[in-house]
Formats: sequence, C-alpha cells, structure tokens
Amino acid sequence: MPRIAPTRNALIGAACVPFVLLACASTPASAQSSLTAYGRLNTAVEYSWVSGASADRGWARMTNNRSVFGLRGTEWLGNGWSTIFQIESGISPNNGEGQIASRNTRLGFDSPYGTFFLGQWHTAYTEATMGFDPYYPTTAGYMALIGNGSAAQTDNVQNTSSFDRRQKNSLHYRSPDWNGFSGGFSWGTPEERTSTPRDPQLFSWSGGYTNGGLSLVLAYELHRNYQAANTHDDAIKTGLSYQFPTTRINLLYEQLRYETATGTLARKGYYVSVVQQLGGGTLTGAVGVAANGTGSADETVGFIKSGSDTGAVQYTIGYDYPLSKRTSLYGYYSRIRNRANAAYDFAINDLSVPAGASPQTVALGLKVYF
Repeated sequence: MPRIAPTRNALIGAACVPFVLLACASTPASAQSSLTAYGRLNTAVEYSWVSGASADRGWARMTNNRSVFGLRGTEWLGNGWSTIFQIESGISPNNGEGQIASRNTRLGFDSPYGTFFLGQWHTAYTEATMGFDPYYPTTAGYMALIGNGSAAQTDNVQNTSSFDRRQKNSLHYRSPDWNGFSGGFSWGTPEERTSTPRDPQLFSWSGGYTNGGLSLVLAYELHRNYQAANTHDDAIKTGLSYQFPTTRINLLYEQLRYETATGTLARKGYYVSVVQQLGGGTLTGAVGVAANGTGSADETVGFIKSGSDTGAVQYTIGYDYPLSKRTSLYGYYSRIRNRANAAYDFAINDLSVPAGASPQTVALGLKVYF
C-alpha cells in the first residue's frame, strides 16, 4: 500500500494536539484535574525606632511581609468529591531567602460535607479573625497583642505561647456554608510525645455566621501540657464585623489563660479596625489593647506577665492605593505604647524592645498578587 505524505494542515494540527490537551487539562470546567500557581510579593522600606526607657535608637531597614509562592491543585473524584493539595513556600524578595513548604501546605479531600485535610496550616482559631486585621500579615499586624505573638511555623514545643499559629503535623476540618453558618476544627497531633514526656497537643475550634454585611465569629483553642505536665492553656475570642457601603468596622475581644509550673496567668485583649474607601484607595486605622496580666504565675509567657503596668496599646494608621487589580502601593505608621513593666514588640520584624519602651515604624511598601 503506498505511503501518503501528510499535508501541511495535518502536520500543524498534529503539532497543536499536545497544547490543546494541556489547555483542556488546566481548565476546571472541562477537565478532571487542575493545577494553579499563585503568590504574593510584599516588601516595604521602613524607618523604625524604639523610644523611652533609655532605649532611644532608630534605623532604616527593608522588611519582608511574609511573601509566598505556591502551587495548589484539585483532582475530581466524582459525586462532589475531589482530592486537594497545596504546597506554599515562604520567600523573601528583599534578600533572596526562602524555604519550600514553610507556609500553608496540605493534602486532603473536598466534599459536599466539608473539607478534610492534613499538613501544616493555620489553626481554626487563627483563621477565624485574620480578616479583621487590615495589616495582617505585616509589621503592624495585630498579632503583637492579639494572640500573644505570631508562630509562623511551629509544633507543640517550638512555640508554647502564641495562639496565632500555623501548626505542623495537624489535622483539619472546615465545614461548608449552612445558611450563613460555618465552622472549623484543627488538631495538633502529639508528635512530640516520644521526646517530651508531658505529651503536648492542640485542639482548635471556630464558628461563624455571615448575613449580608454582618459577620459574627466565636473561636476557642486548647493547648494541653504546653507549659508543664498536667497543665492546659486556652484562648477564647469573639468578633463582630459589619460592611457598610464604603466602610468596614471590625471589633474583637480575646481572653488568654495559661497554666505554668508556678500558677496561672491570664490577660484580656481588645481590637478595633476601620477600613474606609477614600480617593480610589482605602484609609485604614486600628487600635489594639492588651490589659494588665493577672494571676499567680511568676513566669513571662510570650509577651504576657502578671502585675501592674504590664499592658500596652498599639495604634496604626495607613493608606493602601491600588495601581491595578493585583498591585498596590501602601504606607502606614504603627506604634506600640508599652506601660512601665511591659515589653510588647512587633510580632513580625521585631525590634528587641526593653520593658517600658515603645517600638514604632513608618513603612512604604509594594505588594503584588499573582
């Protein structure tokens, strides 16, 4: 049988087949799986200083506000079920550093009954109110006071003070929306029990309700055997947020409680932020308050200790101007005013603050989402 040479159009069509298949594979509407690359670059130039308590000093610096690069994917299994995965890495555009899978990384299932996954991820308690803070996560973020610091990547023994945490070796459930109601659960499994006899582990819950511009949140987290054997630490917070036509107001109350080898330690926290559309951008203001610590414990846990003049107030004001849908230029000023026996510091890009001193920063930054 004679060989028939392919025409030019046939060759072009054959060459296009792999690209057509690739395009189809990356289109969720017509494919069985999808893979998406995404990221956020967020860097600022700051002038930061510490004043008071014989600690006057200041300097210019460049800061990274938790820039990320990630891959997320879905494999559809049928009947509303799919396998999901995400690998998110922290990167630093200012100095070229980074670590693969150092941020929210998971493997699990999405279903009509909710999302189940394991990995390293924000706890349900942390996720519940991240959106209340317009400066999350930057130097000015509310984690300096709310949550008692930030644990960007931790297990049950690396950081035993913070309730704003991304937990290693954790199991999670996030519910679907039920007429405005939703919930979440996280379990930090006791991976350290073989090396830490006190057997520490974490449990975290959250619940929320959304209706129109109104959002209500209630969250609770329990740390078992974190400070010492046969002790537990817990935190509870509640928040209210309302979106007006051009203004959003967020209110938050938190109670932290620790059990140490010498006694108990507790502290209340309050936070309010306002986001106002103005001149094509958004004007944002926030105030966080940490009350005095109370209780019989002698230890300082994170930033918290018991006694008079152990509280602080953080003030922040800033403006964010979009240059496009994915790029914005921003600036802010933030100050933590510590009382005489308090040493609260910025949770990200800290300044090593002595008791009674006030850390402050002025920032001009650029952020790009892709």
